[in-house]
Amino acid sequence: MLTNRQLFQLHMGLPGVVTDPVEIVRAEGIFLIDDEGNKYIDLVSGVSVSNVGHRHPKVVEAIHNQLDAYMHVMVYGKFIHSPQVQLAGLLAKNLPDSLDAVYYVNSGSEAIEAALKLAKRLTNRPELVHFANAYHGGTAGALSMLGSETMKNAFRPLVPSTRMLRFNDFGQLKQISENTAAVLVEPVQAEAGIILPEAGFLKALRDRCNETGSLLIFDEIQMGFGRSGKLFAFEHYNVVPDILCLAKGMGGGMPIGAFIASKEKMLALTHHPELGHITTFGGHPVSCAASLATLQLILSMDLLSNAEKQGKRFEEALVSHPFVKSVRRLGLMLGVELKNEIDIQDVMKAFKKNYLVVDQFLFHEHAFRIAPPLTITDEETELSIEKIVNSFRLIKGL
Repeated sequence: MLTNRQLFQLHMGLPGVVTDPVEIVRAEGIFLIDDEGNKYIDLVSGVSVSNVGHRHPKVVEAIHNQLDAYMHVMVYGKFIHSPQVQLAGLLAKNLPDSLDAVYYVNSGSEAIEAALKLAKRLTNRPELVHFANAYHGGTAGALSMLGSETMKNAFRPLVPSTRMLRFNDFGQLKQISENTAAVLVEPVQAEAGIILPEAGFLKALRDRCNETGSLLIFDEIQMGFGRSGKLFAFEHYNVVPDILCLAKGMGGGMPIGAFIASKEKMLALTHHPELGHITTFGGHPVSCAASLATLQLILSMDLLSNAEKQGKRFEEALVSHPFVKSVRRLGLMLGVELKNEIDIQDVMKAFKKNYLVVDQFLFHEHAFRIAPPLTITDEETELSIEKIVNSFRLIKGL
């Protein structure tokens, strides 16, 4: 009989070549345990997914309870599913009044696709604006808005009439015009290496969209659900989007996404055509139950302040290290940029030897991400920092 590793190599359709995969048999809190009993510290959270930790008891309980009641029933809104409506109500309660209608989807990519469709439906305009070094997903529409020609050129032709601007370039905002249906932007550029908006940039972008009648779409797929130290990153900048896209940390480990707009705007998808956007599994009751428990935990456990506290501790411990050029941070999302003479691949190998789960960014080849679960404790943060520093010592003998 073939082992799981052999089956992985033979049949898993994954990007890249994985030469030494790790088989995880259990996960709890910030820890992952492999089939040999090794205990890894997860400093990635499945790329900002496990914000309340792996298998949080309250999330697991919510999943079990919903499984005991019902799973998939029917789409098209023919039946009321309690987890869906309770989650939508709690989201709306914690969002600005103009973001009061929630449409559930299955992933971040689908949230982006649907948001772009809604913008075109509302404005009847052709152009879509996005930013260099942005990542919004892998489906055709989301890929069209991706800020890297290298990653999308092989799949052309993609969606036409897109325009790419430079993030934090105030002068280029003039290119947004009455021909622009929507501007899609991450309030904090994640895969670019945690690039924060310069003071006033998002406000200037909001003002320009108001001037031209273009819709402003915020992609908070990575930064949402407490990662930034607030429930949503846009709260740091006092700028409200027309459409908000969510996923990843939304489900506490279960697959779910959403795009959120005003009820008035969302109703445009109900006519001409009647089913302007549709999904069979969007808002799956089990995923919604997990998401509701996740949101309740983030709000009740004070995980927002913990994100800021622990993120600051990581930053202060690493920013002055001889290997580190700079640390960019918002909440518990850090981009640690290494000095040019440090080989990041050596660093990543050392992390793995020290049982740290750390990953690089798509569009910043000399930086790595630190984004552990928001539940991480003081002791776990100190242990993580110790292991990071010990990993650096493996390389240069410091």
